[in-house]
Amino acid sequence: MESRNGTQVTEFILLGFAGQQKCWHILFIIFLVIYMVTLVGNIGMILLINIDSSLKTPMYFLLQNLAFVDLCYSSAITPKMLQNFVDIEHSISFISCVVQTLVYATFATSDCYILAVMAGDRYVAICNPLHYPMVMTQRVCIQLLVGSYIMGLLNASVNTGFTFSLNFCKSNKINHFFCDEPPILALSCSSTDLSILLLTVFVGFNLTFTVLVVIFSYIWILTAILKMSSASGRKKAFSTCASHLTAVTIFYGTLSYMYLHHGTIESQEQEKMASVFYGIIIPMLNPLIYSLRNQDVKVALKGIRKKYF
Repeated sequence: MESRNGTQVTEFILLGFAGQQKCWHILFIIFLVIYMVTLVGNIGMILLINIDSSLKTPMYFLLQNLAFVDLCYSSAITPKMLQNFVDIEHSISFISCVVQTLVYATFATSDCYILAVMAGDRYVAICNPLHYPMVMTQRVCIQLLVGSYIMGLLNASVNTGFTFSLNFCKSNKINHFFCDEPPILALSCSSTDLSILLLTVFVGFNLTFTVLVVIFSYIWILTAILKMSSASGRKKAFSTCASHLTAVTIFYGTLSYMYLHHGTIESQEQEKMASVFYGIIIPMLNPLIYSLRNQDVKVALKGIRKKYF
């Protein structure tokens, strides 16, 4: 644990939740079930879109990537959390902590951009239906997705790099259940002003930009829907947006609270619960939202059930 400036941690201790030692077995079962549903739901969604020819559209191609991203960032944190419920020592090596933070931040940020791209896709489909096949080509979809992943990796690389380049000689106990940047920065004995500024700027930009894309897309969508003379047309347009709008509202609301809410020590447990909802529960909810509220997915599921079962 030596370094040129004194001491430097080589591993961290994840403190987890307050009082988790008393009911660890209950928490372990709850989060294990949630994670299993997440795996089944998102992998099932990916396979369903690949198998069913009626889902070979830009909307479902984007949804397939959303399921992949949800699966990745949930898997970055949940297995280690489950391990810590049963282990006596809740340690994670310095390198493993860096990797966990990098992977989690990359896919979580990519999730923001993919949701914004999906809002743009719905805007083109409803407001410019005749131009939809020419605008949302496979090449355009791939370019938008690549851009989403690049933005995720850029955000994660910069913030993770600056965070873990600091000296950690105060303590090695992270008051969280995974390696997240804000509680890690609290352990540094170096100046964290630049790291906090970068985190605020990057998260603020990513949230603001993607939220504005979603808001303006839905303003134009709502305007177009209200101008429709057919009641059945309005109902169909609303139904194609309902699942995405539900997922967006839950996702951005929780994420905004997590990173733009400057909590006190007393609110740290509430912020952990927000992290649970965002990082563990939302990836489980998304496939349920899209399967229960999307007519195309329901029809595809029925077709698969009849064909194979």
